Amino acid sequence: MEIKNRVCTFLELKESYSSYITLPEDQQLIEKAYRFAEKKHSGQVRKSGDPYVSHCLYVAYILSKLQVGPKTIAVGLLHDTIEDTDTTFDEIVENFGLEIATMTEALTKVTRLSDYKNVEFTAENHRKIFVAMAKDIRVILIKLADRLHNMMTLQYQPKEKQQRISHETLEVYAPIAHRLGLYSISTMLEDLSLYYLEPDKVKEIEDKCNQLVSDSKETLKELTEHIDSILSSTSIPYEISSRVKSVYSIYKKMYLKNYSFDQIYDILALRIITESEQNCYEILGYIHANFRPMPGRFKDYIAMPKTNMYQSLHTTIMTENGIFFEIQIRTKKMDELAESGVAAHWRYKEGSSYDAKREQMEIENQLQWFKEFVTISDSSNSDAKEYMDTLSHDIFDANVYVFTPKGNVICLPNGSTPIDFAYRIHTDLGEHLSGAKINGVLSPISTVLKTGDVVEVITAKNAYPNSEWMNIAKSHFAKSSIRKYLVKKNQDFAKEDSIKKGRTMLLDYMKDHHVETDVSKLLSKKMLAELKVNSADELFLQLSGKTISLSSIIDKFEVMNKKEEGIQDKLVDNSSDISTKNRLKRNTTDSIVLENGDNVLISLANCCQPLPGDEIIGYVSTGQGVKVHRADCPNIKKLDSSARLINVKWNPDNLKKLDYQVSLAVECHDRNQLLVDILNTLQLCNAKLIKCTAKQNTANNTATISVDILVKDKEILDHYIAALYKVKSVFNIRRIGK
Repeated sequence: MEIKNRVCTFLELKESYSSYITLPEDQQLIEKAYRFAEKKHSGQVRKSGDPYVSHCLYVAYILSKLQVGPKTIAVGLLHDTIEDTDTTFDEIVENFGLEIATMTEALTKVTRLSDYKNVEFTAENHRKIFVAMAKDIRVILIKLADRLHNMMTLQYQPKEKQQRISHETLEVYAPIAHRLGLYSISTMLEDLSLYYLEPDKVKEIEDKCNQLVSDSKETLKELTEHIDSILSSTSIPYEISSRVKSVYSIYKKMYLKNYSFDQIYDILALRIITESEQNCYEILGYIHANFRPMPGRFKDYIAMPKTNMYQSLHTTIMTENGIFFEIQIRTKKMDELAESGVAAHWRYKEGSSYDAKREQMEIENQLQWFKEFVTISDSSNSDAKEYMDTLSHDIFDANVYVFTPKGNVICLPNGSTPIDFAYRIHTDLGEHLSGAKINGVLSPISTVLKTGDVVEVITAKNAYPNSEWMNIAKSHFAKSSIRKYLVKKNQDFAKEDSIKKGRTMLLDYMKDHHVETDVSKLLSKKMLAELKVNSADELFLQLSGKTISLSSIIDKFEVMNKKEEGIQDKLVDNSSDISTKNRLKRNTTDSIVLENGDNVLISLANCCQPLPGDEIIGYVSTGQGVKVHRADCPNIKKLDSSARLINVKWNPDNLKKLDYQVSLAVECHDRNQLLVDILNTLQLCNAKLIKCTAKQNTANNTATISVDILVKDKEILDHYIAALYKVKSVFNIRRIGK
């Protein structure tokens, strides 16, 4: 691939936009923006040595080829003035109005930062721009034009920066261009990025393509003549052209899907352009009647358009000498839309009353994914990296297309369920999901959806998310929404649970240590005042939080009664007259004790690896003392006798003194640097890592990373799990045993 510097003059730009923008006031606006940018960027040069304004000119030139409006071209010229010069927002408003200033400001990075490796900074910049994109489609077009020209001139940047920008382009900007149907832009972004990331593979693919084209030249000519002879005898209007599949598209099939070059049957294609949909199907009939179509390779994107509005008929045929060719059949309008996507559909029409808000609404109605993009951007109050992960997984990588009962298409990531579908429609719908019908049949909400399914959501006022939904949902947006709901719910119920826990602790303590007094006396107003709490509930909260000890409550109760009544209330143990303090001495060496505080031979079960904070149960084993399991351990249900179960509890005097081993299975969508990111995240959390193994599942391009770590309690483990969920591609984390 040969990369050439791309520059243009203002006269070339003017020649381009003048072909469809003819009103003097509109042309004057564009020229004024150019003169303003030229003055502001005066003295600035790019790495190539070209004047900086040459970049602004070419961005505007790309936009003019998409036939956008004069204000959009003006912003293309001005897009770097606030960021790279002394220009202020108010100055843009004064010279060009609020609308142009708002778009220009939206394209300005959050801040200038030399450390471009900072992940959070990069994510925050992306979120700022994407939120602006969600509000105004024109911002997307300008940003894509800006990125395309930067990629065209990337050869002047250091190698490390070339690779960083190329990765970013492939992960963020090319998918947006593809989703908008901007085929020419997305293809250039992908191929240019791959050139800097995998130059050897690019050369290999280009060499193979050149050889294939050379070998197939005569066959292609014969095929074209054959089709021409068939169609010329009909009254159907048509034009025939050829195309070679893009380098990046071939790369994805060869190196991401493990196809050999010979197994890719659509590298060479003939494109037949006609006038009407009926003509398309008529031509398809002639093609299939005269050539042998390859089974399973016919796709009708006219009846079922892609989510970016792409329409065409695709079929693959085999010639007599065994070479495969893809035949694409479409109308002129479809072909125009295939190349320019959303830009072709909403091209600037001079003389018509342009309304940015109306255009935005029309785009949201026609592009379902863009409507979902807007919804996620509007509702997101998460950190920037989580927002970017949600866009990357839920929007850019979505390839399952299901329908609402009204026929609207919803795009979801692989493995999605009715839970993901409900949350994608509306958060409230997800939070009250009680069931679903798939293709008219009542189905579990854990059912994996497939392309073409018609999904109907069933809701109920008393239906709410639960923690199990986190294991069922696949989309980042649904998982994030469920997690936020559970956190909010837990905040409401945590207090009530803590109060119950504190009350139980006090009652158990009194029972275990034979405290002979009514609990109401311990909770009298005078006693609460002595303990400096406002209510019994506040006391219970402090007990559950271990900010006040049970023995201190009894001691203060004794002292208060002695002062008021002149006598000392006694704690009866039926055998001793020793002091309360000595009688309440507890075992402080074992991490787990029996319910009455006694200690016996106890060991932790490897199958579920309990740790402080988990609800636990003991099992009296033969010759091995008491085996302690998590209360929800599946093996407990399989044990031969419930009579062997015994209540045990964590010793509060020994908590956080020991480290406990726990094993996690981190399920992820496979990608480069995944294991490195997992390990770096654990390191940043100061986690004590014992062992790490990784297993790849090539069938669905996923990976499971198993880690053994040491933690002191469940709270710390939950902190590690929350951090791991923020790693890109992670979609599920579960505890496993040995």
